[in-house]
Amino acid sequence: MDELDAKVLVRTRLMLHGVAELLLAGPQFQASGTIRLRATPGGIGTTTEPDMRVEGDKLVAESARVRLSDKTYAEVAAAAGIQPRRLDDLYADGPGVQPQQRVDVDPRAAAVIADAFAVGNTALRALADEQPVLWPEHFDIGIRVDKVNYGVSPGDAFESTPYAYLSPPHPQHGEFWNAPFGAARPLSALGSADGVLAFFQEGRRLMT
Repeated sequence: MDELDAKVLVRTRLMLHGVAELLLAGPQFQASGTIRLRATPGGIGTTTEPDMRVEGDKLVAESARVRLSDKTYAEVAAAAGIQPRRLDDLYADGPGVQPQQRVDVDPRAAAVIADAFAVGNTALRALADEQPVLWPEHFDIGIRVDKVNYGVSPGDAFESTPYAYLSPPHPQHGEFWNAPFGAARPLSALGSADGVLAFFQEGRRLMT
């Protein structure tokens, strides 16, 4: 990925992080009392009412498909028939976006992010028979097994490109453990959901 594309990926990730909070988890929390999201074909979606999802560069509601470009978050919400809602009252480390900010989602970058969540969803389901959760706070998908967090992030302050990680409850030692929170590998190095699953399983084997 060249320099320009890297910048586009980061910008789109930040935009979609805002969508996850303001237009999916926020309205869902208001209606149903949960902020848990999930990976869906082509993007991410709610787990309960209102039934909404991101598909590529569009927000899909029951009666509308709204492009996530050239509009503010508030304008996208109005077109979809929902009210945007921040979640500052639930957590302090979210995207920090405002409803009046403009949305600019590149469809190519959105596809990279959707693929990262899809790969993570498949690997996590193979690791443990439970529904992975896509959290709007840190914008990653994960599960917890025996107090260990396993997940996939589309990128963040630690690593700008998509990566898989596992975070044990206690510090670990050895070459495998290359991150301050445990271990992380770029998805580009792991190659597939099978590669991500193998990384998770190796970490579990090496954990003390």
